[in-house]
Amino acid sequence: MQTAKKYDWQDSNLALFGSDTEKKMKKDSAQSEPAWEGAGQEVGLQIWRIVKFKVTNWEKDQYGEFFNGDSYIILNTYKDPEGDALKYDVHFWIGKYSTQDEYGTAAYKTVELDTLLDDKPIQHREVQGHESALFKSYFASLMLLKGGADTGFRRVLPEQYEPRLFHVKKGSDKKITSTQVSLKKGNLKSGDVFILDLGAMIYQWNGSSCSHDEKFKAAQEAAKIKGSRGKCRVETLEESSTSEDHPCFAPLKDGESKAKTSAVQGERKMFRISDADGSLDMEAMDGEISKDKLTSDDVYVINTGEHVYCWVGKGATIDERKNALSYASNYLNKTETPWLPISVVAEVNESAEFIKAF
Repeated sequence: MQTAKKYDWQDSNLALFGSDTEKKMKKDSAQSEPAWEGAGQEVGLQIWRIVKFKVTNWEKDQYGEFFNGDSYIILNTYKDPEGDALKYDVHFWIGKYSTQDEYGTAAYKTVELDTLLDDKPIQHREVQGHESALFKSYFASLMLLKGGADTGFRRVLPEQYEPRLFHVKKGSDKKITSTQVSLKKGNLKSGDVFILDLGAMIYQWNGSSCSHDEKFKAAQEAAKIKGSRGKCRVETLEESSTSEDHPCFAPLKDGESKAKTSAVQGERKMFRISDADGSLDMEAMDGEISKDKLTSDDVYVINTGEHVYCWVGKGATIDERKNALSYASNYLNKTETPWLPISVVAEVNESAEFIKAF
């Protein structure tokens, strides 16, 4: 599988958005895209994976599972609490090792889906490991797997299965993530739960100080794997009562994965995108970020440190509107936090998350 430079958004197809030709192609393409049939017609979640430039349906029994070599589009359709009108959030999720072609296609197709739904959805960009709270809220837990569409992985027989180790961890946001990690003994930590999938045998290893929630979720994930595979056994092990020569350790190598660097807090900064002087520019604004600085005739990029919002004023020009996402992406690419989530919100239709962000 081709390995892309991680989080190199400047080279993505986002910069191509916005031309008149592209707008017409988007509308024509949206109406003829088979994958969009029935999209957004009913309340619920719909997910698609990008495979060789094509939008393909993601099986419902795999919702919450994402391969780090792929890019996905996620549409959440819900009803307005004060009426029957359908509302939408559409996300494109980028795996850590997704290629530029894949995440460029996901970004393009997300805008296409937005066009099909008459520009009603709020658009979001998500990066693996740094997903927004809204994105995480769709799933009971996230399972992040190694590989992608090119690996051809689906459901294989246990005797053909390559061993996998999953780290089940409860984050500070109370959401539980199951992430595939290297098969190394040093990765087993007392504070968490691990699932060792050997095909015909699945071990759940409970660290001595793991939480009840982690144990419960790991048991669910192990049962899900078993249910999809058929004939295999699941055994639960407690760290305190598992000897060093237990067969579960046989597939594990010495050492541990390289420690991740601590998360960097993004800068709190605000920019105005305007073509009032005849040329389209994004200029930094002085002082603290504030909703009071927003004016209807322009577009603003607002970095709260944890999330980036493109706020589109109702009087903004076409050029200002259509370049908001690409300007925000290119800006983030030059910062120490290129992975931050991005959401596009329109004046008067701001999301609750946007309102709470200040």
